Amino acid sequence: MTDLAIYDMDRTVTRRATYTPFLLHCALHRAPWRLLLLPIVGLSMLAYVAKAIDRARLKEINHRLLLGHKRHPAELKLLIDSFANATLANNVRPGARAAIARDRAEGRRVVMATASYRFYAREIAEQLGFNDCIGTNSILGLDERVHAKIDGDNCYGPAKLKMVAEWLAESGLERGHVRFYSDHASDAPVFEWADEPVAVNPHDRLRKLAAERGWQVEDWG
Repeated sequence: MTDLAIYDMDRTVTRRATYTPFLLHCALHRAPWRLLLLPIVGLSMLAYVAKAIDRARLKEINHRLLLGHKRHPAELKLLIDSFANATLANNVRPGARAAIARDRAEGRRVVMATASYRFYAREIAEQLGFNDCIGTNSILGLDERVHAKIDGDNCYGPAKLKMVAEWLAESGLERGHVRFYSDHASDAPVFEWADEPVAVNPHDRLRKLAAERGWQVEDWG
């Protein structure tokens, strides 16, 4: 049996979200003219708030606007590396580093499970010492380009639990004790599934839920 420590990324391991900053980083360093499209990005966010589109469609629209319809992985690598380096330097909670070190010392398999795109999150995960990264996948076409289209589920809410369970089944690992960390109540399905749920710097709704369920609450700074 394998004991697991599963971490959400944005605002759990990191202080701030990474998805929009990643797209802005790519636009600024690769095609600054795309920043002129920010008003359209704002309109897409308003459409999401109005429930005219879902989170997955919002991601696809903003990906296409700020990064482009399709990009070769080699073209993305420099952007991913520079963004990951900046994230590790300025946007990782001190408590996250301590928790990762503790979980690894306990012999746990340390896994990131994030709604952010896996193609950049896995670089952050690897540099932080994670064994695996589960995230939202982008379609890699026959043209070997990363497309502005989600492959499968957006790794958020109930879909995150589904993707974690699928990863566990495909890995061939036998589930042992599972410790799960997140800042957000959208991860309630994974919290309920875990043996040891830990709410990290929780927002109000998760703080209330944690108090009701008796879940541990930690401040990672």
